[in-house]
Amino acid sequence: MPRRFHDAEELLPPATALKRALAIIYDGLISIAVLLVATWAYTMVAGWITGWDTYEQMAEAGKLSGDPGLTFVLFLVLYIFFAYFWTRAGQTLGMQVWRVRIENLDGTSVSWTQSLLRYGTASAVVFLAMLGGHYLGAITLLLTVPAIIALFYPINGLSITDRVSNSVVVALAKPTKK
Repeated sequence: MPRRFHDAEELLPPATALKRALAIIYDGLISIAVLLVATWAYTMVAGWITGWDTYEQMAEAGKLSGDPGLTFVLFLVLYIFFAYFWTRAGQTLGMQVWRVRIENLDGTSVSWTQSLLRYGTASAVVFLAMLGGHYLGAITLLLTVPAIIALFYPINGLSITDRVSNSVVVALAKPTKK
């Protein structure tokens, strides 16, 4: 059941591009830590299943680089991390610091499907940027940096991820002191 943050008639202002960018940077740093822990756990499980000696031989031979299982696990862990926060409180830790929240236009929390649409859209653009950088070299920065900025930059208050997921990132007022 969606959580209601405020009345449907109350409209909060859209978050500015600067606040969005700062929250993305903050959450990016947290994501690195989450991915490190997930990689460690995956390595422990994979080493235990295949046997530590065999796993060590595979690592030394370079057979573990580009492991699709690890890639899938990391993609899934990161989606669960973001979707959990977005569906519960509408805010990740970085969004809480910069006082922005993802919500539906009626003031309710987003669903897991909407979270998947947001995450999938952002992941697809970043993946294409990395793929272009790998195959075409540094010249793709001329195309990919503006594409990534356009992905999150709000035009008329909505970014591309907002439009795809039918949600909005709003700015929250400073809490009043008692």
